[in-house]
Order: sequence, then C-alpha cells, then structure tokens
Amino acid sequence: MSTTERSWEGPSAPERLAILRKTQSIAIVGASDKPSRASYFVATYLLSSSRYRVYFVNPVAKEILGRPVYKSLAELPEVPDLVDVFRRHDDLPTVLEETLAAGAKTLWLQLGSWHEEVAATAEAAGLDVVMDRCVKIEHARFHGGLNLAGFDTGVISSKRQLLA
Repeated sequence: MSTTERSWEGPSAPERLAILRKTQSIAIVGASDKPSRASYFVATYLLSSSRYRVYFVNPVAKEILGRPVYKSLAELPEVPDLVDVFRRHDDLPTVLEETLAAGAKTLWLQLGSWHEEVAATAEAAGLDVVMDRCVKIEHARFHGGLNLAGFDTGVISSKRQLLA
C-alpha cells in the first residue's frame, strides 16, 4: 500500500471530544524548544489554555517553556494518557513501541502525519488513535477557543480589511 492511500478511518468529532475529555496528561514526543516549531506552539497553547499535565519528550533538549524535558516516555514521572507525536514518518513505528511500553491510552499523530500500519497495530493493542489532526486545534474547537488559537476571527471576506 502506498503512503498516500488512506483506508483507515479515524474517530468522529464526538469520539475525539471523548478522548480529550478523559485525558489528564499529555506527552509531546518530538517537542522542540524552538518557538517556530509547531510542537512549541501546541505546548504553549496546552500549558496556557488547558487543564492537562503536559510533559515534553526530546532526547537532546533540556528545558522547554521552563519545564524539564525527558529523553523518553519511559522517563516520565507518570504514564501519559495521550502521546502527541511530532516525529518523522519513519520514526512512528518506534514511537508506537515506546507508547505501548509506557502504557499510554491514546496515540495522536499531528497534522500531516499518517501511518496506516502504526494505526492498525495501535488499535489492535487497544489504543485510541487519532492521525492528521492537531491536539491544539481540536481542543480549541471543542472548548470555544479557536479565536484564541488564531482561527475564527469573525472575518468572512477574502478582501483585505481597512484599518480605521
């Protein structure tokens, strides 16, 4: 099967909401200390706009947003409910192995990340799986905060607005 074929169907919006509601802790695997990276933006949002306990996993970074960074999921002080993955496609099977070993309940692959085999293996092992979706965007969607996340500005026109 080519990497562009998509036969796996992810959870519906109500199912994604249920996943986020039952989640208490999130580990961001591939978290970056660079403000230009998507993982940094997601981390900033989760820390400021959610109730989740957020952990950062990166084998080389020492601190992100004033918080410690762990080299692996196994080093976290608790089992994360949800593992939010910002890693390359080829790294996803290894991340799944670490997620299963850690005992997490949900594997969440960020926007642009899709791996049918990893999803099938994760689901067969009893994990909830979400692919090609952003935790930040989904949380904001369900909690009325898309405007805080840079979406839903109320402007519907494609024309440039004149500033008064």
